[in-house]
Amino acid sequence: MYFRRWRFWKRWFGRRSERAAAKYLRKLGWRIVGANVSDPLGEIDLLAVDGDTLVIVEVRSTSTPDPHLPAASVNYPKQKKLTEAAVRFLGRRGLLGVNYRFDVLALAWPPGQREPTVLHLRQAFEPTGKFQMFS
Repeated sequence: MYFRRWRFWKRWFGRRSERAAAKYLRKLGWRIVGANVSDPLGEIDLLAVDGDTLVIVEVRSTSTPDPHLPAASVNYPKQKKLTEAAVRFLGRRGLLGVNYRFDVLALAWPPGQREPTVLHLRQAFEPTGKFQMFS
């Protein structure tokens, strides 16, 4: 029973963080063009447009005060998975020639705090794996 509640809470916490991240990006003047874009092999949390660049945003969150902890969890295997998901998405829509980059938004929600502390890492990593040629 504990594990079922944990999955519910984790899903709720993640969705809450994605909504807060989208709100943060809109305040920057970006346009959100997709959220939770998924296929059987992966998911892209947010797609946003910053000027003439499509930004693939990975959202990470924690209930501790330090946003650096979730940001550090976007390691090489996660970067590779995100790169592959992005290439599949761009390929399906005929967008392989557009400018794009990967950003990481890490949100910290300490207890009692209504708004998160946001750590925005622009151009957080380059495409990895066999798709490096598309960068």
